[in-house]
Amino acid sequence: MAHATNGRDSNPKYLGVKVLGSQMVKKGQIILKQRGTRFLPGNNTYLSKDFTIHAKIGGRVNFKYLNKNKKVVEVVPIYNKN
Repeated sequence: MAHATNGRDSNPKYLGVKVLGSQMVKKGQIILKQRGTRFLPGNNTYLSKDFTIHAKIGGRVNFKYLNKNKKVVEVVPIYNKN
């Protein structure tokens, strides 16, 4: 009876952008998951040890280009006029 020797398979890692530009985020929410620093953290965001970018504050997400390969993700706070 034959068996497959290369039958191992890893679980999917679910990488990528979780919140698109101009969408609202809450404090601590994941904006994107990545391997390495293709996206860099900008204002009001932080980079965790697995290169996931989180929001420091609630607000609107904004993506900016630094050059051809590097992009910056930032959160712009939204102020209520009361």
